Amino acid sequence: MRLPDSVTGSFLVALGAASAYGGYILPPVPGQPVGPNVFPLVIGIGLALCGLAIVFGIGHSFEEEEELIPLEDGQTAAAPPPQGKLYGLRALLPPALLLFYVIAADRLGFIITAALMVYVTSTALGAKWKLALPLAALSPFAIHLIFGKLLRVPLPAGLLPTPW
Repeated sequence: MRLPDSVTGSFLVALGAASAYGGYILPPVPGQPVGPNVFPLVIGIGLALCGLAIVFGIGHSFEEEEELIPLEDGQTAAAPPPQGKLYGLRALLPPALLLFYVIAADRLGFIITAALMVYVTSTALGAKWKLALPLAALSPFAIHLIFGKLLRVPLPAGLLPTPW
């Protein structure tokens, strides 16, 4: 069953609005400019904006057209997605990476663990190493900066502590 973009986009707008409202009603922490209400508020607003983009079809023209394969009786069928022997095991990647983080973060630290996780995830989603390697090298520092400085969430230092 395929739902139209207006339905799925509207659902994301409603979900984002609910998340933003839930974050809005959380009480702030006295003496702190950033409390527990900021994260769900920002995520909710971003989710609602993405839902609106889907509803209005922004970026729809950038999608690739499906390649149609002619059949013997004159009909056409969509080309099957490329699949290897272990293609179905990609569904186990998120829980496996969470377990890896729990096991390795204290020993290796956040930066190294997150870099490995980003590289594995991006290559599993089809990124070439020319994109996956810089993404894995830079994104853990950005995430550590956001969580460590802005949200003041302590992350394990491990083998590679950050200068801040």
